[in-house]
Amino acid sequence: MTVMVPTRAAFGFAAIIASCATLPVLAQDSSPWLKDGHSAVRLLAGSRSGAVLMGGIAFQLQPGWHTYWRNPGDSGVPPRFDFAKSDNVEAVTILWPAPMKFADGAGGTSLGYQRQVVLPLRIVAKNADRPVTLRAEISYAVCEKICIPVEARAELAFTSVASTEDQALFAALDSVPKPATIGDPNPITIRDVKRDGNTGMVVEVAAPDGSDVNLFVEGPTPDWALPVPKLLDHGPPGIKRFAFDLEGLPPGASPDGAALKLTLVGADRSYEFNVNLN
Repeated sequence: MTVMVPTRAAFGFAAIIASCATLPVLAQDSSPWLKDGHSAVRLLAGSRSGAVLMGGIAFQLQPGWHTYWRNPGDSGVPPRFDFAKSDNVEAVTILWPAPMKFADGAGGTSLGYQRQVVLPLRIVAKNADRPVTLRAEISYAVCEKICIPVEARAELAFTSVASTEDQALFAALDSVPKPATIGDPNPITIRDVKRDGNTGMVVEVAAPDGSDVNLFVEGPTPDWALPVPKLLDHGPPGIKRFAFDLEGLPPGASPDGAALKLTLVGADRSYEFNVNLN
């Protein structure tokens, strides 16, 4: 079985705003909460129809504690998932809701989630006519001033024709950044990406004045540890400029021609851009 971790939403579902904390839950639609001292995690099953299923991994975190996005920022450890022991599962795609940023306690910026988050899953069955059981080995860090590693194993059979968790999963899908290209006429968008000298990058973002916008950058592979872009002090009206240095590259790697992933996060919508450095 292959496990894929892309960032583009793979479902065309309409967004339904709901909180998973307030939904009625039937046992077959979610696994029991696996709790440690500061967090809890469980699996969610969406409605089953055909070979492609929707599921999720739900986290709850105590106030003041956080866990990390797939790119943890200047410090931190991203969650890791292993679905190899599942039954009748060909592939699992993890979709990542837009993260928030917070101080890492060492002068840098971390990226992740607080309170609660659902990571949607796109699950492809090997045989659409056979039962599907998802088994997940989950490794993550839950952090306040210190970080505590957590290991959990969860199991859930996908049986419901109409799952009570569908609303929570649709809402989580709506928070996943949507694919976009530079210059798209979205409410917030990247207008230009350019080199600034040999090692610097500047990204121009079109956004309404006074809006709260963040930009995050990832390299072509997880071993690229690019810094979190910083908002520059000055820009023309309607334009925000972010800058970052091409630091944290793996040994021997060159930025020339590299494929970068830029995630632009606004107050109520977010987008993902794939660009190649010139």
